[in-house]
Amino acid sequence: MDRAEDRASLEATRWLVALHEAPDDREVRWRFEAWRRASPLNAAAWSETERLSEVAATMPRTYANAWKPVIARRQPANRRVATRSWRLGAAAMTLAACVAFFVVPPLAQRLQADHATATAELRKVVLQDGSEVTLAPGSAIAVSYEPAGRQVRLLSGEAFFEVRPDVSRPFRVLADTVETMVVGTSFDVRLSADGVVVSVEHGIVRVGPASAAARDELRAGQALRVTSDGETSRQAASPGTVAAWRDGQLVAQNVPLRDAVDQLRRYFAGTIVLASTSLGDRRITGAYNLADPEDALLAIAQAHGGNVRRITPWLLVVSDS
Repeated sequence: MDRAEDRASLEATRWLVALHEAPDDREVRWRFEAWRRASPLNAAAWSETERLSEVAATMPRTYANAWKPVIARRQPANRRVATRSWRLGAAAMTLAACVAFFVVPPLAQRLQADHATATAELRKVVLQDGSEVTLAPGSAIAVSYEPAGRQVRLLSGEAFFEVRPDVSRPFRVLADTVETMVVGTSFDVRLSADGVVVSVEHGIVRVGPASAAARDELRAGQALRVTSDGETSRQAASPGTVAAWRDGQLVAQNVPLRDAVDQLRRYFAGTIVLASTSLGDRRITGAYNLADPEDALLAIAQAHGGNVRRITPWLLVVSDS
């Protein structure tokens, strides 16, 4: 899906939320119809959203049972996030299920994985050569070891690698079209919404397109972001903050707000929709507690002029105030 199609799909999801919130509001309906008719992409995105909604409507009870423990945990009386009192019936479950189709990793990707983690789950994997991989929540890897080399493909999410030195068998990590090559070191690789980020805690790595011979060399305390368009930018990454998620912290250093939201999604047992492009573009710096992703999201949004609405206990919408 290209960027225009992805944007249309996100807008269709926002309209689904708006129409559920105000089913009798003629102005909302008029603006929705104007958006739907504005382009073939919008019309197609809405048709697909309606189709998914109809599919989801056939299984509300399944979703309700699955989310009961989450709902029970997320009803404290003093919660500060704005709450709309929704009845947990077919309409709300349909909405949540429909939105989930846009953010759940493809099933085919999970089938390729040798190791994977669920929401808010961390897991350390010891590979056959003694190298260790710590998987962040919502992550998956596929491992391929050959006599001449060692390869791990990051299929989704983020992983921290502690590689056993072996000059005769280089260690490669593939993430999308980006390859990181090392002999022995410790570093983090993350698939972000717009590319790949590699951060080094110890040692030296070489990062670049898998199809190219040239590589950027990174040392401890350095990071490199490679966008989906192939553009690169270097960043400082204090070795003590590399993969801070292992200690329950989200450390953001001058990154787009959408990047932080993307990471928080892996810790929230539900769906987070970022409904504002301009808000998502704002740069943020700070440290946030991953043990409570909802409060972390609220702190990030409010500090940058945004707002968080809980549509249901498992669906949060981040928008401009």
